[in-house]
Amino acid sequence: MALKLEDFMEWPDIEALEYGECSNPKTVLGARKIDKNHFLITAYFKDASEVKVKVDGVRKAYEMTQMDELGYFACFITAKKPPAYHFLCQVDGKEVKRLDPYAMDSIIDGMDMEMFTGGEYDDLYKKLGAHPMTIDGVEGTYFAVWAPNARSVSVVGDFNNWKEDANAMNLLEPAGIYELFIPGVKQGALYKYSILQSMGKRVLKADPFATYSEVRPDTASIVWDIDQYQWKDSDWLKARKKWNPDKSPMIVYEVDLSSFRKPKKKGVEMKDSFYNYRELADLLVPYVKELGYTHIELMPVMEHPYDASWGYQVTGYFAPTSRFGTPDDFKYFMDTMHQNDIGVIVDWVPAHFPKDEHGLASFDGTCLYEHLDKRKGEHPHWGTLIYNYGRREVVNFLTSNALYWLEEFHADGIRMDAVASMLYLDYGKNDGEWVANMYGGNENLEAIEFIRHINDKIHERKDGSISIAEESTAWAMVTGDTEDGGLGFDLKWNMGWMNDYLEYIQTDPLFRKGRHGLLTMSMLYQYSEKYMLVLSHDEVVHMKGSLYNKMPGLSEDKFASLRLTYGYMAAHPGKMLLFMGQEFGQKREWSEERELDWELLAPIDGEPSRNEQLRQYVGFLNAFYQAHPALYLDDEKPEGFEWVSLLDADNSVIAFLRKTDKETLLVVCNFTPVYHERFKLGVPFAGKYKEIFNSDSLEFGGGGRVNPRVKNSKQVKWDGREDSIEFKLAPLSMQIFQCSQTPAKGERKK
Repeated sequence: MALKLEDFMEWPDIEALEYGECSNPKTVLGARKIDKNHFLITAYFKDASEVKVKVDGVRKAYEMTQMDELGYFACFITAKKPPAYHFLCQVDGKEVKRLDPYAMDSIIDGMDMEMFTGGEYDDLYKKLGAHPMTIDGVEGTYFAVWAPNARSVSVVGDFNNWKEDANAMNLLEPAGIYELFIPGVKQGALYKYSILQSMGKRVLKADPFATYSEVRPDTASIVWDIDQYQWKDSDWLKARKKWNPDKSPMIVYEVDLSSFRKPKKKGVEMKDSFYNYRELADLLVPYVKELGYTHIELMPVMEHPYDASWGYQVTGYFAPTSRFGTPDDFKYFMDTMHQNDIGVIVDWVPAHFPKDEHGLASFDGTCLYEHLDKRKGEHPHWGTLIYNYGRREVVNFLTSNALYWLEEFHADGIRMDAVASMLYLDYGKNDGEWVANMYGGNENLEAIEFIRHINDKIHERKDGSISIAEESTAWAMVTGDTEDGGLGFDLKWNMGWMNDYLEYIQTDPLFRKGRHGLLTMSMLYQYSEKYMLVLSHDEVVHMKGSLYNKMPGLSEDKFASLRLTYGYMAAHPGKMLLFMGQEFGQKREWSEERELDWELLAPIDGEPSRNEQLRQYVGFLNAFYQAHPALYLDDEKPEGFEWVSLLDADNSVIAFLRKTDKETLLVVCNFTPVYHERFKLGVPFAGKYKEIFNSDSLEFGGGGRVNPRVKNSKQVKWDGREDSIEFKLAPLSMQIFQCSQTPAKGERKK
């Protein structure tokens, strides 16, 4: 019996395809075996007047029959096994060769889908997204997107003139993943997903797994091969495996790449332009190395549409922002940092995402990434949406993203933003705007498990990468082990110290004695967590003013107070972070729209400006900190710290010891502009006390009230101690003495 094409036409599915409503176009497109000697070949080309099928190795080209007026073509070919073929299409009088996207097998198998739906696909980004590859000798790009509730999805881009019906994707059940390999699509192609949502609305969405995007305000994703860069930082990665933040110095320089430096034209800043990642690397490396920072922390470099969000409203979680170049350019940036022994922490924002239409919001017409209940799924005062941490696929999306930055870009750690907003269901919400958990509490149980899961995955890598929490409440065991009920972070930002200290230092020195407890409070909880002391970008924006302008007094007092502040910060237990510009006393409040005020560093009458002196001071202080293990080795152990004087509120003076079994340092801080010619202080033991650091030194811009000679302790009781010393205590200063104990009679001097 002769075969008739009409007998094999699945008209309901064909019509669904032609009207953009087909979720599985492979049922009506591609090659299907009819019997042992024949295959049915079908295609959909709206722009073709004639179509032929050319089978590889066969001279004859098979004429295809146009089955309807919309452009559906079909023919039989003789073959015993699936043939390799292509189409020859007549388009506007020209013959165009086209490969068949529906002739390719899926690269996502059942195991992939099981791992994804189970939330355990740690490198999910290697399957979802857009991936240039070669399949069966055919070059092209494989696209895959999760949209389980969409009625249909197609890939649109500059390669198909953005036609919604040109490249319909295939639905893989039960995972709800749409996928399609499109021959001929190369790196650099623009694309989006055209999604017919569950309620019938068609929208264009950027790829949640895109590795590259257009420069805002344009929002298309860009095909990019992230595996082509050749890394040169193997020595750094090898050494990092042995790095232990508990035992190592860590000084972090927080950077916003858009405003560290701005390109200039004829000396005028180009506000809407940015340096490339490669140029920024070359600008940052010598500066960071000169000042002795061990790490930089980048404010979010993930793609975001709004400059003034500083990257904290992310739409492209897997894409380094194209403001500064390509993914390869960013890899060069990271590589260059590592080759110069500078670690890189990246800010990561899993707490919320914006409502931009091209982003994750209502992705397939349902609340796919966010909660359906607005009381769970929305920050009413932020205008952003909250992830549904109870959905395994969402957890998988975020987990694979965190690991992506560590694996693909060699980040040395992530700093998780807004952790408190994740932990508490009522964070930033009024009554009626939140829903209690199953036990009636305000803890977000799903977010807690998600955070533990992320940190476990990071530490399972055993490659030295770390996680840091920006957590602003008294939540217990943020840095505790997950197996003991902790959240599993390596470090927590010490927001309590920051808030107390800034409140104290902004107080007129005349009234500081009434707030003395703000200086000593931090040591009451110091050993409850592993802390990082921070003076971050959040403290110098939104009308808060720069650190310089937070300091009371005249200019001389302000600079002295900054030297004191940074010195006290270095001597206090905990790792350190300082936002860019504050190291040289930036006077204006920070803005992402302009570069830092580098002109402040220019000499004045041939002499270094106060700003330059402060910058040099910070560099000296950072080097001093790293040269003295007593300042960092036992940050998390009570035996590494000891109060000497904490109750001298009248003088606004505190003194304490930082120590190891090999070194004891006496730190004295004077928080008033009063100079004490002969200040008496109790000391831990009889011995010699040599001043090795004084923030009032002339070279730092101070008054030069230093102690050049070693101080020998005397048997005069003071501050509850048997011995004491007298020394010059400079105003608004931090001074450090190296302590050498006098051996007891008959004891050999160490």
